[in-house]
Amino acid sequence: MKNVILTGDRPTGRLHVGHYVGSLKRRVELQNSGEFDDIYIMIADAQALTDNADNPEKIRQNIIEVALDYLSVGLDPEKTALFVQSQVTELCELSFYYMNLVTVSRLQRNPTVKAEIQMRDFQASIPVGFFTYPISQAADITAFKATAVPVGEDQLPMLEQTREIVRKFNDIYGETLIEPQVLLPGNQACLRLPGTDGKAKMSKSLGNCIYLADTEEEVQKKVMGMFTDPNHLRVEDPGKVEGNPVFTYLDAFCRDEQFAEFCPDYSCLAEMKEHYAKGGLGDVKVKKFLNNVLQSELAPIRGKRKQFEKDIPAVYDILKQGTKKAQETAAQTLHEVREAMKMNYFEDEALIQQHAKKYNNQ
Repeated sequence: MKNVILTGDRPTGRLHVGHYVGSLKRRVELQNSGEFDDIYIMIADAQALTDNADNPEKIRQNIIEVALDYLSVGLDPEKTALFVQSQVTELCELSFYYMNLVTVSRLQRNPTVKAEIQMRDFQASIPVGFFTYPISQAADITAFKATAVPVGEDQLPMLEQTREIVRKFNDIYGETLIEPQVLLPGNQACLRLPGTDGKAKMSKSLGNCIYLADTEEEVQKKVMGMFTDPNHLRVEDPGKVEGNPVFTYLDAFCRDEQFAEFCPDYSCLAEMKEHYAKGGLGDVKVKKFLNNVLQSELAPIRGKRKQFEKDIPAVYDILKQGTKKAQETAAQTLHEVREAMKMNYFEDEALIQQHAKKYNNQ
C-alpha cells in the first residue's frame, strides 16, 4: 500500500504564520522526507463556498494567493500535486454516496462543526453544505486513499468522522477505502498559535494575523503592537510567561542559536522567560527579539513569492497540472466505489448476460 498525504486550506484569504507553523512548514518537511509516495494539497474552494456562497469573488481571488503562499514556503510541484477542489468533480459524487452513511444527529454531535457554527453565529440558519462538510472532507481524503492527514488538534473530530465513514462503507460494501491516520505538529506551540491581540486563535476575520506575504515593515508593526501581560506595566515588574502571545510565538519560531545573533544577553529561551517572570525584562526588548526571529524566517519566503509573482500564468499552470493528476486518482477511486456498491451497470458483463439470459428464456 502506498503512503499518501492529503491536506489543504480554504482560500478565504492569504495564509498567515499560524498556518505556517501549524501545517505548511510540516508539509514541506514531509514532502522532502522521501517517506511518502504521493502528496496531494488541495485549495478547498468548494468547501470555502459553504459559508461564502454570497461572495464567490472572494474565493476566486484568493485561489492564486494561497497558491503563491504554497510555492513560497517550499511546496514543490514536482513532488506535490497542488490542486483546486472544485475542479475534481468526482469528489461531489463521493460526498453524495457518503451522505447515506451518516446521520443528522451524528453531524450535530461533531465538536468541530458545533464550534464552527457557534463562531459564525449561524444559529438555526445553517447552510446544508456547511453542516455536511465533514462528509465532503471524508470524500476529499478517501478519494486519494490518503494514509496520513496532517492536521491541528481542532480537526481531530473531523478525522474521526472520516474514519467512521470508511469503516461503515467497508463493512457494507467490502474493503475498498483506506482509513487515514492523523499527523499532528511535533511542536506543541504550533498546535494553536494565538492572534496578535491575545485572542485564542489567529483568524483572518478578527484581523489579528501576521501574513506570510506581509512586508518587513508590516511584520514589525504587528509584532511591536502585540498583546502581552497587561499587568507587566514596568520593566521591573514580574511578568506572566504562560498565555503571553509573544512567548508563545517564540516557542513556535525561535532557536537557541538565534540568541547569539539577535539577543546575546541570553543563551536560550528558558533564560529569557525566567528573567521576564521575576522582573527586570521589558516587553519592548522581547518583542524586538521576536521581530528579528520572524523576519529571518519570513524573508526567504517573501523572496520566493516575489519570484513566482512575476509569472502568474505559470502558477495557474502548476494548479492545472496538479488538478489533472488529482482528477485521475479520484476517478480511479470513484470507479472502485461504484464497483463495490454494484453501480457499475454498463461495465458489469455478468449482470448484462444474466438479464439477457433471463428474458431470452421466457
